[in-house]
Amino acid sequence: MTIQSKLPDVGITIFTVMSKLAADHGAINLSQGFPDFDAPAELIERVGHHMRSGMNQYAPMQGVPALRQRIAEKIKALYDCDVDPDTWITITSGATEALFAAISAVVRPGDEVIVVEPAYDAYVPVIQLNGGVPIFIPLSFPHYRVDWDRLGDALTARTRLIILNSPHNPTGTVLEAQDMAALKAIVADRDLFILGDEVYEHIVFDGRTHQSLLRHPELARKSFVVSSFGKTYHTTGWKIGYCAAPPEMTVEFQKIHQFLTFTSNTPVQLAYADFMQHTEHYLQLAGFYQRKRDLFLEHMRPSRFKPLPCAGTYFQIMDYSAITDAPDIEFARRLTTEFGVAAIPPSVFYHDRRDHQVLRFCFAKQDQTLIQAAELLCRI
Repeated sequence: MTIQSKLPDVGITIFTVMSKLAADHGAINLSQGFPDFDAPAELIERVGHHMRSGMNQYAPMQGVPALRQRIAEKIKALYDCDVDPDTWITITSGATEALFAAISAVVRPGDEVIVVEPAYDAYVPVIQLNGGVPIFIPLSFPHYRVDWDRLGDALTARTRLIILNSPHNPTGTVLEAQDMAALKAIVADRDLFILGDEVYEHIVFDGRTHQSLLRHPELARKSFVVSSFGKTYHTTGWKIGYCAAPPEMTVEFQKIHQFLTFTSNTPVQLAYADFMQHTEHYLQLAGFYQRKRDLFLEHMRPSRFKPLPCAGTYFQIMDYSAITDAPDIEFARRLTTEFGVAAIPPSVFYHDRRDHQVLRFCFAKQDQTLIQAAELLCRI
């Protein structure tokens, strides 16, 4: 039988392609966003402790109560937002699952969804699977700011959802207070939802404050806010995320979640609950990664690459137009195979493959890895 694909335009993700290319050619992998250093030893020990203590069966569908309580405490401390851990919080098998469940919970056939580009590649396929219509709004290059007038003009009676990502992957920009004011004005009298992809919430630089949707009551009451423990605790392979949303939205979210993974890894959830009591880890995370950003940029100074502003995440966009006019996909492949460093071509995050001759480099790496990669890039 022939399968009629529901996603005929979707292939293997660029992250898989570039990571394999890096492995095949022995290149330094600054493409896929994962650290090459380990998680905190105490966190690993806590997973083992809970495994040895017999906590190896299903967790509750919503997530273990202790972890949901810790998340609610963190949201209150950071964003001054009171959330009930029993009715607002759902633990998921990674942020990508949470994004899928949130989109699926509210998007119906024919609904329009605002997608700000360049966009993480997990959004649009889920919109399409649910019969929704993505409406693309490009960030303004080279500073990658949201054009709120353009976004507001794109809203119609069919607009069901706005998806925002801050700190933003792949560009490293963050929403500021004035952005939140503009968003409030746009959605104030509209019957729609907001999905906030905030997985890099603790990685904002140069004294900035993360403008979580949860920080603003007018926005929190109509938002799904998704975050990830993998980015915060250097444990991307453990695949635990969560979604915070008002009770009536959480009910619909959990209807989808229970038929995706139903529940997530029990000892890992319990370990996170224990380790979250050490609030200094996520409070120091911005400084930890800012030092890595600055180290990478310092060693890239002699190169012909030009850095664009990076206000958050652990990704640095670099302009290579002084080196070649080759398309970014072509240059990314050449960079990997000929010069030994893998990066991500951001054109893949645009529906029209818009190409600004920039590449995305991940600096969530050991210092020596970053120095070695910069030395190779400076030879080009």
